[in-house]
Amino acid sequence: MILVPDELLKLWGEVTDGSRSEQDFARQQEQLLKGYCLRWSSALLRNGETDLRTSLLHEIADYYKIPEVSEVERRCRNAVGTLRREWEEGVRSPDRATVESFYESPATVYDLMEWHSLLEDNGALAYVLGLDIAQSYDVGSCLDFGSGVGSGALLLICSGIEMTLADISTTLLKFARWRINTRGLQAHFVDLKEKPLPTAEFDMILAMDVFEHLVDPVKTVNQLWKALKPGGLLFARIHADDDPDRPQHIVRDFGPTFNRMAELGLAEKWSDRWLWGHKLFQKR
Repeated sequence: MILVPDELLKLWGEVTDGSRSEQDFARQQEQLLKGYCLRWSSALLRNGETDLRTSLLHEIADYYKIPEVSEVERRCRNAVGTLRREWEEGVRSPDRATVESFYESPATVYDLMEWHSLLEDNGALAYVLGLDIAQSYDVGSCLDFGSGVGSGALLLICSGIEMTLADISTTLLKFARWRINTRGLQAHFVDLKEKPLPTAEFDMILAMDVFEHLVDPVKTVNQLWKALKPGGLLFARIHADDDPDRPQHIVRDFGPTFNRMAELGLAEKWSDRWLWGHKLFQKR
């Protein structure tokens, strides 16, 4: 399988050598990402819904029993600011207890569902890239580490992959479980405050925009390595730009994280050099 970032990188090479126009490249990129959008939306839309953002807003309204969808939309729109304020008020230093407490905020649900609507950026579509990789390696069992509201897990479940969702937030896990159950689907759930990950259980682990949130990313690498089967895959974006609106991005130096991965034999297999910057590692 030729992955979309590689295809786009090849097409851009044709722009730089003069055999393709930038306008044609832009059309090709738009078309390829439109295919990703359709796959993402088809997995997340509920029965009878046709617009992704409207569907996600209705899900939140149903779960929290909010009668006015306009109120849900307002909370989603304000979620980044709400979380910034809650962090500044409740997390004096990024120790484990205060960080775990922060992620119990319902604003995390509103924030992630807003992001998954693709209204402001398409970064959530990296889950579709992860699915392409999973299918190319015939992945049967997958862990979504830092699973959030469960959108990525829904995408993979709909493609027949057995999913386990793990998070430190009981708030997020309960919402994700509700989303999956109301669709008549099944998954496994791990509340990381209560129990560890199983050992040598997974063909693949997704860690999508998680590492910048971790109090101890090096310790987390050890846990993920143990949870992978021999030859298992880790698909992750281990990077974060400075963002004053997101003080919960507490890790800036990922050097120790990559060093520990190398020590454990998590070897880089592939890198997205065009779209979102995720990397694929394999356990030796």
